[in-house]
Amino acid sequence: MTRVTKLALWAGVECSVVRVRDAYVDELLSTGHAARADDVDHLARLGVSAVRYPVLWERTVPVEGGAPDWAFPDERLGRLRDLGVTPIVGLVHHGSGPRHTSLLDESFASGLARFARSVAERYPWVTDYTPVNEPLTTARFSALYGHWYPHARSDAAFVRALLVQCRAIRAAMRAIRDVVPGARLVQTEDLGTVSATPALADQARFENGRRLWSLDLLTGRIDARHRARDWLLGVGASKDELDDFVAAPCPPDVIGLNHYVTSDRFLDERVALYPAGARGGNGRLAYADVEAVRVRGAGVSSHRSLLELLWRRYALPLAITEVHLGGAPEEQVRWLHDAWNGAAAARARGADVRAVTVWSAFGACDWDSLLVAPRGRYEPGIFDVRGARARPTALAGAAADLAARGAITHPLVSAPGWWRRADRVIYPTFGRSAKAATATAAPAVVVTGAGGTVGREVIRVCRARGLPVVALERRRLDVTDRAAIAAALDAHRPWAVLNAAGYVRVDDAEGDRDACFRVNADGAAALAEACARRGVRYATFSSDLVFDGAKTAPYVESDGPSPLNVVGRSKAAAEQRVLEIFPDAIVARTSALFGRWGESSFVERVIRELSSGASFGATADVVVSPTYVPDLADAIVTLLVDGASGVWHLASSGAVTRLELAVAAAKHAGLDADRVMGCTSGELGRAARRPRYSALATERGGLMRPLDEALAVFSHELRRDGVTLRPAGDRKPGATPPAHGLHELLCR
Repeated sequence: MTRVTKLALWAGVECSVVRVRDAYVDELLSTGHAARADDVDHLARLGVSAVRYPVLWERTVPVEGGAPDWAFPDERLGRLRDLGVTPIVGLVHHGSGPRHTSLLDESFASGLARFARSVAERYPWVTDYTPVNEPLTTARFSALYGHWYPHARSDAAFVRALLVQCRAIRAAMRAIRDVVPGARLVQTEDLGTVSATPALADQARFENGRRLWSLDLLTGRIDARHRARDWLLGVGASKDELDDFVAAPCPPDVIGLNHYVTSDRFLDERVALYPAGARGGNGRLAYADVEAVRVRGAGVSSHRSLLELLWRRYALPLAITEVHLGGAPEEQVRWLHDAWNGAAAARARGADVRAVTVWSAFGACDWDSLLVAPRGRYEPGIFDVRGARARPTALAGAAADLAARGAITHPLVSAPGWWRRADRVIYPTFGRSAKAATATAAPAVVVTGAGGTVGREVIRVCRARGLPVVALERRRLDVTDRAAIAAALDAHRPWAVLNAAGYVRVDDAEGDRDACFRVNADGAAALAEACARRGVRYATFSSDLVFDGAKTAPYVESDGPSPLNVVGRSKAAAEQRVLEIFPDAIVARTSALFGRWGESSFVERVIRELSSGASFGATADVVVSPTYVPDLADAIVTLLVDGASGVWHLASSGAVTRLELAVAAAKHAGLDADRVMGCTSGELGRAARRPRYSALATERGGLMRPLDEALAVFSHELRRDGVTLRPAGDRKPGATPPAHGLHELLCR
């Protein structure tokens, strides 16, 4: 192959189809990609030159001898062709084939070859293939660790699964090349580095050799001189089948490196230092196997070093075929930045590196359990697909930058990722002390109203995510003072401003309209104007009080405001003015906040009062969507990092009355919910009218966890922080619970 003149950007769709016992887990269904025909158009608009794309055996011919269903690949491959994007077609992605075969069955190889031929005959213009993704990794997870079908757990089964898959790759490429003589094999494998204590040095050496066995088989390297040959023969491989690969290899046209933060491992015989779930062994020695990034002084392997290792060993063209990191979008951008720079550095040192692939284009589901416990745990990729339309994330901007100019311009990219910071270490360090990356000055986010409920939580979230933050309480910045705003932004030069300042005393505002509008509307608009002028990202908060409650279904972002009170009118005015001044701003509507900030939290007051033995009153005729403040803070920061804009509803998914919320909070805390008493809003004699129904839903994508889960987390945090939760019936004999009236604060 002719060496490419510049590093290319590819993309990839997470497409694993994994059998767990008798059920199949299909990522194309879990992420919804199978139903969204326009997804490939989004990728083309980024400027990628190729896409790793599935035409999976299990999905296309699920029944032996059945007629193939070509509808999905016909539509998607045809569209990629029309868009001028090269598909790299995958046939098996961590799978074990249809039900009639398995990784331990020789029919897997012949069956895949027949399927591969049919794919090539249907799409003779496709030239790039990955018949089996990560065969060694799949063999480990399916036949050594038992996570996936056929759930074997032995060295012999692992070797058999590896040999079967490598034979399937070779047979598939022969079948494809019978139809398309110039077809190219793009062979992927996850490559990590194992380090260990001196007592486990031999085990680390063994695993560092094992990680290359799939590539060694395909390139015909496991001959009589190969270090692993005797071991392989000893656990069931035959001399003839090993010699067959030596005599008839199937070397990749491109070797694809997949490398994750979790790929590098650390082995330690001091098992008591680690959680029980990390403990295992090799049958002779017991040891813990943990993520090296959490232990080792040097951190994770660099992409450059792994590419150079592959280049020295095989001297074949290379690509990074999966760049993916779960977690915050700023960290995803930094991981991509590291991978791209590593590939560029390896190229500069002579390695023939062709491309870098942004992986999980439309996100992934349930990889926190390796797909064995599907719970719908979604993590975004280049796009977040939880809304009606795919929403570009920070990765989309970074990918477009790389495709267009070969460098990422995101304001947070220059700071080191968490895998290069000292706080990554959670286990006792072996050898060298934890080595942190040299700090790089990164711009801060300015938080106004930093002394309030939401402001304090946003500051905590920013610091937890390693984002520099400037906290400006009201005494430090009056958000209605344009000159002061300009001076603050010019002094701190932030990449974003988050306005958490606000007038929230709903009843007081009825007699103090001017002050309410000055802070909520004028202040929000003044900040928007200053940010728009400087090109600084901006977010501000609104409220469910912009609605009149006439609906009987949750309000969504496109519903127009119709407020009943002064605070609601001030927030509606703020929304209109902010988005007119700065259309790229974020306006986040919230409702019924709860979290850890002392006596003003409704849910915490419920728990404290019930725990003390008191009764508690809450309204039964007003429906809201409670908002867990830590989730709110994390979501708004994520939207800022992603460069989102417009109106967003950020509330914990669910609609309840205050009474139902109090009862649910009591049950999660293990308290006596029978002591929660209902009242009506009319009994309170409030000055301001409130909507009877102001539940919030989203058509843009839910970033908040469900209410029930948020309450469970909140109760756990109370216990962690030492708040005494007195269970039902846990009162001194003869004690009388104090009388408790109806509290406006608690029922509003």
